[in-house]
Amino acid sequence: MEPIYAALLGFLLGSVPFGLILTKAAGFGDVRDIGSGSIGATNVLRTGNKGLAAATVLLDAAKGAVPVLLTGQFLPGTEGIAAVAAVAGHCFTPWLKFKGGKGFATAAGVLLALAWPVMLVCAAIWAATLALSRISSVSSMTTVVAAPLVGWAMGYPAIALPLIAIAAIVLVQHRANIGRLLKGEEPKVGSKK
Repeated sequence: MEPIYAALLGFLLGSVPFGLILTKAAGFGDVRDIGSGSIGATNVLRTGNKGLAAATVLLDAAKGAVPVLLTGQFLPGTEGIAAVAAVAGHCFTPWLKFKGGKGFATAAGVLLALAWPVMLVCAAIWAATLALSRISSVSSMTTVVAAPLVGWAMGYPAIALPLIAIAAIVLVQHRANIGRLLKGEEPKVGSKK
């Protein structure tokens, strides 16, 4: 039963659509009506409110970290299940007809709670990729694909399988971005599109 409790906890906490809640509360309406239609921080940033976008990143990361920390405390050995479930909850939230965000900030929170040294290396990978490509989706996808390898190489083999599952979810959520990248139409950070 413990794996089921961990999955439920992760999914329910992960499913809270903070980007939508914050933008509506701030009077910006439904964030799904702009940009990519996602509820994540990158789309919240398209409202022009950097503070809201930052709050969305922090809350989306927290909803990944909290279930991992709670299961580590009360259901040890199920942290990986809670981690995958939290990202799945964010991406496929039942409160929004199973449509949600892309999962990157929640995945970052999960990684912070699972193995913070791995998170630091992955943050450096994200920053370097963003600096080189200037494309948010490229840096996000590169980082989630690298995370299981980094975890394994740094002596955290137990997190590799959950991180592979999380990478698969995040890549699925980026399928439209991948299509735009293949066509050369994916906007760069700071561009007007």
